[in-house]
Amino acid sequence: MSARQHGFTLIEMGVTLAIVGILLTGLIMTLGAQQDASRQAETRRYLSQAREALYGFAMTNGRLPCPAAPNVASGAANAGIERVPTAAGCTGGAAALSGVLPWATLGLAETDAYGGRISYRVDATFARTAGPARPTNQYACATAPASAPAQSAFAICSLATLTVQNPGGAGTPLASNVPAVMVSHGPNQAGGFIISGVQVAGGSADEVENSDADDQFRSGPRRDAGAAAGEFDDELDWVVPSILMHRMVQAGRLP
Repeated sequence: MSARQHGFTLIEMGVTLAIVGILLTGLIMTLGAQQDASRQAETRRYLSQAREALYGFAMTNGRLPCPAAPNVASGAANAGIERVPTAAGCTGGAAALSGVLPWATLGLAETDAYGGRISYRVDATFARTAGPARPTNQYACATAPASAPAQSAFAICSLATLTVQNPGGAGTPLASNVPAVMVSHGPNQAGGFIISGVQVAGGSADEVENSDADDQFRSGPRRDAGAAAGEFDDELDWVVPSILMHRMVQAGRLP
């Protein structure tokens, strides 16, 4: 008697391959989501570290650093070095108040977990050189201080102009009178600068607001590309005025 040979039919093989494909697709999607979550958490840690570095810089120098030029390629002269501060702000005028985080000056990594540089904007009053002979009415205070600080570019009463709002700019601002803001432009890097010094084009209206070099910023939950308002994947952090003033008092920079 001859033994019958058994094997998979074409239908059985097709079903098996389809199941394997579904499992692999799910696995790839899961791994991708985990990797993105890890990068997001790493970027948030980087921003927190950078914020602490800004406080430390101010305690040492009596001011916040100026931005670095965003269009200087990695490894080139002055890459990551802050622009030179002036008595009015930063060398280059109002436009020089925006750029990228001066990573080399602060001793930080050049990029976030997505490989992009961190955009950075600072208020002129908080980045200028300290001037004990400066008139007290030049400290951006609602009421001028009794005397000019001897070791600080700003006074306890100084009010910054930067504002962080919800996406779309609706509702009460998340933070007002902010001396400096940092922006990670997320996975899509829209509006941000990469290590070649090139700015990535595009972005939703909220992402454009975070890269248009003005005093208004947007911070909120992520949106995917299919959202009505467009994609939004920026991560923000900022210098908190009350904490900055407290650190400056601790350092003996402010009375």
